[in-house]
Amino acid sequence: MEKRIIECVPNFSEGRNPEIIKAITDSIEAVEGVSLLDVDPGAATNRTVVTFVGEPEAVVEAAFRCVAKAAELIDMSKHHGAHPRMGATDVLPLVPVAGATLEECAELARKLGQRIASELNIPVYAYEAAALKPERKNLAVCRKGEYEALPERLGKDDGADFGDRPFDEASARTGATAVGARDFLIAVNFNLNTTSTRRANAIAFDVREKGRPVREGGKLTGKPLKDENGKPLMQPGTLKGTKAIGWYIDEYGIAQVSMNITDTAQTPLHKAFDEVARAANERGIRVTGTEIVGLIPKKALVDAGKYFLRKQQRSLGIPEKEIIRIAVRSMGLDELKPFKPEEKVIEYMLEAASPANDNLVKLSCRDFAYTTASEAPAPGGGSIAAYMGALASALAAMVANLSAHKAGWDDRWEEFSDVAVKANTLMEELLALVDKDTDAFNRIMAVLAMPKGTDEEKKARAEAMEEATLYAAQIPLQTAQTASKAFPLLLEMASKGNPASASDAGVGALAARAAVRGAALNVKINLASLADKNLAAKLIAEADQLSAEADVLEQNIVETVESVIAAQ
Repeated sequence: MEKRIIECVPNFSEGRNPEIIKAITDSIEAVEGVSLLDVDPGAATNRTVVTFVGEPEAVVEAAFRCVAKAAELIDMSKHHGAHPRMGATDVLPLVPVAGATLEECAELARKLGQRIASELNIPVYAYEAAALKPERKNLAVCRKGEYEALPERLGKDDGADFGDRPFDEASARTGATAVGARDFLIAVNFNLNTTSTRRANAIAFDVREKGRPVREGGKLTGKPLKDENGKPLMQPGTLKGTKAIGWYIDEYGIAQVSMNITDTAQTPLHKAFDEVARAANERGIRVTGTEIVGLIPKKALVDAGKYFLRKQQRSLGIPEKEIIRIAVRSMGLDELKPFKPEEKVIEYMLEAASPANDNLVKLSCRDFAYTTASEAPAPGGGSIAAYMGALASALAAMVANLSAHKAGWDDRWEEFSDVAVKANTLMEELLALVDKDTDAFNRIMAVLAMPKGTDEEKKARAEAMEEATLYAAQIPLQTAQTASKAFPLLLEMASKGNPASASDAGVGALAARAAVRGAALNVKINLASLADKNLAAKLIAEADQLSAEADVLEQNIVETVESVIAAQ
């Protein structure tokens, strides 16, 4: 069953006092089962964005505790900063990550809001998916007028959803908190080569979904026009699913367009960057870089990297870390401070918090060889076969990438890019199988350690051994199946790719055949002790067929390579 994981991204109205920030984050880390992923303070905004994840119950408890600690340490009556705010804990969204839905997060958020109001005496507005009123799905509606407007709102028609009461001494100190549930949101600031807040705001109004008020005569100084209901007429901006304002950041000495991208399907990060750059350019201003606030989904950076590679007519079939590096450089993510993907990409942070069983592929080539040569029974032939397949796929990708960038072949870049992308996907799948094969061996070792003193224990041990043995055979069979997919890519590169790299395609074919035949041998040896002989025979037959096909495919590719070399 998939583990249920949600994320919480509270924003606290304190970005200058490290002791207060530390006390708040300590309250989060004190909850067992919660991983604190990111703490992003801003002095100019006087605001800190914190990100933590875990199972729902633990995250909700940590959320409550950090709100309590913020209320204890932050006095909103003395708060000043560039960012809109209305409470010590200004916003508190719950975000589904794995095994949980947005609706479940919304229900958790409502219960959390009730608890915060009843136990901490803090007024709470429910927003986004947790909103109790349709108009309050929009955070800006919940926070309108900010902290300064609370005396006119609390205890009246526009009061809080939970814990509403007239503005008093307690609420003067804590302010109000917006608790909600939402999908992933990208918080991003676009750096401008100007100090003008007014011009930054103009750019923000050009692009944000809400747009700008329509004015009489189409002039900036004209009277705002209203519809028949007395509401301001708005000229929508160019980017759907975005909210944006302009501000000046004294810390950096520049103005920025600060944006929340709430619908990354409609407006991916790279589209927002290009559109803000276009709007800025039309006003004689340039976007010099980008600042990500908090964490960002890996997909946003990978999609951006691929977007910019396409614009350059360069192959997309390069390793993920290189694609992300292109995104970082293209959007100037490292202009204000170093951008470290391992500290900003949520998937990488989750991996660091819960390390996967991929110890072998993280070794250097030398250490991998030394580990294989040691007295340890794993890694063995199965892992080596998977690695050979990964190298075969890597060679196919290399030839494709060299061909895509070959002088005079510019019109064929996409053809070779497609091959490189497929080869990279195979490579990643086979690298994962390197550790899976060793894991399969370890499962058998674990079964051998099971007790066998009683009939029940013997039965349980036998059943576990049958399951572990089957798994130990299925993994190398998967290796053989996956490595076989490298052959057509290698043949295409041998016959159509850069002739100077034909030998590389040939070596790839040799490695792919070794991977398939080596994996097949592991299938057979692991199935030798399987009790279900019919199933064993079926799997062995498939492994034998893959081996026979690999022999033929390898020979075809080697002959093609030989003919290409002879023709040069």
